Order: sequence, then C-alpha cells, then structure tokens
Amino acid sequence: MLQVFTSAWALLLGMCLLMIGNGMQGTLLGIRGGIESFSTFEMSIVMSSYFVGFLGGSRMAPGMIRRVGHVRVFAAVASMISAVMILYPTFPNIAVWSVGRVLIGFCFSAVYVTAESWLNNSATNENRGQALSLYMIVQTMGIVIAQALLLTADPSGFVLFVIPSVLVSLAVTPILLSISPTPAFGTTKPMSLRALATVSPLGCVGMFLLGGVFSAQFGMASVYGAEAGLSVAQISTFVAVFFVGSVILQYPIGWVSDRMDRRLLIVITSVVGCAGSIAGMVFGHIFPLLLIVSFVVGGMSNPLYSLLIAHTNDFLEHEDMAAASGGMLFINGLGAILGPIITGWMMGTALGPGGFYLFTAVLFAVLAVYGTYRATVRPAIPSDETGNYVPIYPAATTIAVELAQEHALESDTSVDNAA
Repeated sequence: MLQVFTSAWALLLGMCLLMIGNGMQGTLLGIRGGIESFSTFEMSIVMSSYFVGFLGGSRMAPGMIRRVGHVRVFAAVASMISAVMILYPTFPNIAVWSVGRVLIGFCFSAVYVTAESWLNNSATNENRGQALSLYMIVQTMGIVIAQALLLTADPSGFVLFVIPSVLVSLAVTPILLSISPTPAFGTTKPMSLRALATVSPLGCVGMFLLGGVFSAQFGMASVYGAEAGLSVAQISTFVAVFFVGSVILQYPIGWVSDRMDRRLLIVITSVVGCAGSIAGMVFGHIFPLLLIVSFVVGGMSNPLYSLLIAHTNDFLEHEDMAAASGGMLFINGLGAILGPIITGWMMGTALGPGGFYLFTAVLFAVLAVYGTYRATVRPAIPSDETGNYVPIYPAATTIAVELAQEHALESDTSVDNAA
C-alpha cells in the first residue's frame, strides 16, 4: 500500500481535500437551512438537487474529458465548486441553493471521473485492490474530517462556507502539479437497462433502493439532526459515524460474502439495516443510542452497495461487466434523486424527524423481502465459483466500478492459476 501512496499521493491528497469540502457543504447546508427557517421539504429539494447534477455529470463528464482533456476539466469544475460554496451564504434562497447543488453535484461527478481515471492509470495488476481500498479510505476520512471542521465556527456566518471553498481550491494544486502523465480515456457502451434487469433483477432493484438509502444519509442526515434539535457538535458526530461504520464493517462483510450465498448475506444485512432504522425511530431521542444506530445503518448500507455489484457480476460474462456498470450506477442515481424528496416529505408530516428512519427501514425491508423471493426462483452459485468482493464507495463512478471489476477478475485468474 505504501507503493500505491507514493505513486498517487498527489491525487489522494487532493481527493481528501475535495471530500472535506463536499462533506462540509452537505452537512452545513442542512444546519444552515434550519437557521434560515427553510422547511424540511424545501431542504429535501436542495439535497436532491445534488444527485440530479451528479447523475447528469456521470453522463456528460466523459465527453467533456475527451474533448478538452483531464486537466482542463478538473481545473474548471474545481473552480466552479469553490465559487458555488461562497454563493450559498451570500444568497440564502431555495432556488439559488438548488441550482448550486445541481452544479456541485455535476462538478463532483466530473472530479470523480477524472480522479478515478488517474487512479486506474497509476495502478498495476499487483496493487489494484490496494489502490481501491486506499481511495475509499481517503474519501471516507475526508468526510469524517469535514464534520470535525464544522465545530470551528458559527454555522450562521460565512467562515464555514469559506473553509471548504479554500480547501477545494487548494486541492487542485497537488493534482495539477503532479508529474503523473495524463491518462488515456475511453468509455464502454452501457448495457441496456432491460438486459441488465434480465441478468440480475435483484441487483437492479437493490441498487435503486440503496440509492434512496445512501442519498438519505448523505443528503438528509444533517436536516434530520436539525429537526431533532441536536447541537452542531451532535449533528457532525452523527453524520460522521455513518461513514465510520461503512469503513469498519465493509471488510468483514466482504470476507463473508466470498464464502456464502451472496443473496443470503444481502438479506441478512438488509434485515440488520431495517432493525437499526427502526431502533432509530424508537430511540432517536437518546443520543448515544442514535450514534449506535448511525454506525449500524451506515455499516450495512455501504457494504450492500458492493455486495449488489459483486452479485450482479456473478451472472455476467467477464466482457460484459464494464458495460453493466454504467446501467447499475444509473439505476442507483435515480433512487438517489428520489431519496431526499421522499424523506423530506415523510419528515414534514406528523412523523416528524422519525420519518428519516422510517424511510430507510422501509427500503431495507423491501430489499430483504425481494432478496428472499429471488433466492426461491434461482439456484445459488457455489461460493467457489463466484467473483471476489471488492469494496466500492457508493459515490463512485463507472471508472471506479470498472477498476474494481478488473481487480476481481485478476484475483480470480491468479487463484485459478495457483490451483
């Protein structure tokens, strides 16, 4: 892993700073929205707008990169992100914030495509898995650090918006001054959604449902905290624990997934996530228990994302995996757009803040039931014939998913050769 860090330190440092900026603005807007007296539903529109932009960026960014190159795209979108973060406190208006979130979602999608292309170019067959793991750890670390930085100033002022703007601007420096060569960029024609649904119905349904779960966590957790009357310190801790749980539990769940029927593990993790969400509804007023719930729900939802991709790959030919990744991420993006809107509507009813956890509980429950049903209509693939599980961050683009698939294929090949 030291070799990976040495060869890609500029990229990893830049991505960490970018994730700090993204993590700060996401949580800060939820807190500032309460200060500005925006309704829960209005904030849900703002939070959903990020995923609209992200989905659009994932479709358009590859074309932009092919036309003008990685460096220009990266510099342009980073500048846009930095500018929008300053505009938020200047114009505290729902329409302005929503447009800003669309732009930031679009720009971060382009950032991820660019960064993951560089990562793929610098990785070798021997360290591809380590590169992915380090990339995911750096992303999560950035979001966790962001929550701590929220305690450095008053959320009703400008300072907390200036900090991420400056960090995003600084993030560009190590990456653009890196001596690493600009990678070649190509795209794979995506598999049709109809064909993908035929290959893996559970993968498609699960990715749509998880899009809602993840976007609720990433977009509405801070809104939930503000509605529940948590302090800024409590909200930042609450949000951070989601991501801490996702990293800590990702690897043990992945280890188990390579040794049992993945559908059964998908059902088990969904049931645990559902139980954790129900506990959040019941014990949300007890902060220490709320943190345990946050750890469990985050620790189940993020590994589920990687589980569903691995499960879908088990039914694909090697040459079709890259084409399928685009369809999987598009389905996940649709769910992510709807997640904050439905969550905001539920929280705005008589359910109050409890609507946040009711929404995730329902999605986990539907996934558990559907996974159980699919296990009755299709025979399981023996665990020694399935591909390897590779941890992937839910905000990853098709580049990172294809990188993970390449690593899984290489691992399978090395095991076969050793046998």
